[in-house]
Amino acid sequence: MRVLLFTGKGGVGKTTSAAATALRCADLGYRTLVTSTDPAHSLADVFDVPLGSTPRTVTAHLDGQQIVARDRLEAAWANIRTYLSSLLRWAGVGAIEAEELSLLPGLDELFALTDLVRQAPEYDVVVVDCAPTAETLRLLSLPDALSWWIERLFPIGRQVTGLVGPVIRQISSVPIADDKVFTAIAELAGHLTAVRRLLTDGDITTVRLVVNPERVVVAEARRTFTYLALFGYSVDLVIANRLLPDAMADPWFDEWRRVQAVQLERIDDGFAPVPVVRVPLTGAEPVGLAPLREFATLLYGEDDPATRRHVGDVLELRRDGAGMVLSMPLPFADKRDVGLTRRGNELYVTVGAYRRAVFLPDALHDRRVIDAVVRGGKLDVVFSDD
Repeated sequence: MRVLLFTGKGGVGKTTSAAATALRCADLGYRTLVTSTDPAHSLADVFDVPLGSTPRTVTAHLDGQQIVARDRLEAAWANIRTYLSSLLRWAGVGAIEAEELSLLPGLDELFALTDLVRQAPEYDVVVVDCAPTAETLRLLSLPDALSWWIERLFPIGRQVTGLVGPVIRQISSVPIADDKVFTAIAELAGHLTAVRRLLTDGDITTVRLVVNPERVVVAEARRTFTYLALFGYSVDLVIANRLLPDAMADPWFDEWRRVQAVQLERIDDGFAPVPVVRVPLTGAEPVGLAPLREFATLLYGEDDPATRRHVGDVLELRRDGAGMVLSMPLPFADKRDVGLTRRGNELYVTVGAYRRAVFLPDALHDRRVIDAVVRGGKLDVVFSDD
């Protein structure tokens, strides 16, 4: 079983890449599901077939789905939302505002992902067209964040409510959570754990980043790449899409071609050691099965899209005594060959004739580099604790 998550800045060709990948997998005989968690669904437009919130046949071996995340949310969050709304109204918040505030941002997309846990075992390959990068980061970080709070507050909250709830009801009108609320929270915790376990299993799930060779797009993709690695999600392929083909030799495109060459170098440096596949700009928009098959050939040639393209950790951030340690793999590197330079919020690692640029996460922006050690095939960069 394989799960492939496709994300990228809006308009870079993310949905097209996801659809073409799913179609190639189906053509190879894999039972394949392509699904969308992007609120602005466009899978149906790319395939030029109607799709709904339940899987529908697109072609042989391929089912398509555009999840109505709101429906999943209403079913799973209803009891919790009812309680939170009543608590906010008791605190003086208006009814409409209470309804809106009781819904955490991003939960609808998160519950859309819970479908994967149920559906994945029914297919050989599941391809997910995620929301643009900023929403995807929020979505993939939610299981960690919510699980942290649930694991710590849920047992205490249930115990305290059981002990003092009857007393509070006698002296105050404040709403008290009942067993339905705590049961819903327990089920939510189970869903989050299952989603987290599936998405961080690199043998099953990998992320594929789609970028265009444009400065703003590449900068956002590099930030996404860093944070995905820190949250434990494996990126196995970067797709550099819409490159000017060699046939476009008109001098009018010379400056555009120069800019793309600069950004392609940044892509190769910034995403190493993950492989980068280069896809030329197509003459027409790939809509429908035949154009998508042609696009899949540009993406993968004759290779199997389900094959994991890169194995290995990219980045790890941990606290260790003197401060924070950013660890990255440098197999077979000798410390005498490694150079380290920091420029703003970027760290440049040089090994021999090769250089890699690493975008630092927010937690390290204001910290100084105080040490760097090469050992066990990894480079550990130590940042101050102040």
